[in-house]
Amino acid sequence: MRIGVISDSHDNLPALRRAVAHFVRLEVEALLHAGDLVAPFAAKLLAPPEAPQTLPVHVCYGNNDGEKKGLKQVLPQIVDGPLRLSLGGRTIVMHHFIDWLKPKEIAGADLVITGHTHEIVNEKKGGTLYLNPGECGGWLTGQHTAALVDLEKLEAQIIQITV
Repeated sequence: MRIGVISDSHDNLPALRRAVAHFVRLEVEALLHAGDLVAPFAAKLLAPPEAPQTLPVHVCYGNNDGEKKGLKQVLPQIVDGPLRLSLGGRTIVMHHFIDWLKPKEIAGADLVITGHTHEIVNEKKGGTLYLNPGECGGWLTGQHTAALVDLEKLEAQIIQITV
């Protein structure tokens, strides 16, 4: 199973739109966003008709997602982290910031997804893949990045999004 992972899009609609379209073309089986969408108008890019209705989307709030009520109206599945789910036989834990996760919340996870720092992390520690796809928005680094994860191999590839 392949999934697309995005974080820190920060209202950059062209970057987020291209990232979602890229993952749709790759036929990922789920899309995860680790927070800081920021505004409901950006969140609409993760909801039908922008994102296909058949593509499951999992989202957690980030520290810049201030309009929580509006975001929840667009994406009813959005949650305060941590979000723990099972996909492709793997246990995934997602939260916006790694420092907000307690060791007991990470325990048993195959994949830990975070964002917040806008810095790419793609490393295995003790059999767990830790992934921060960097920033889709590109505001801090000038790089628009996301990640494609192969859950069977438990490997992530960082993808440059061309805006």
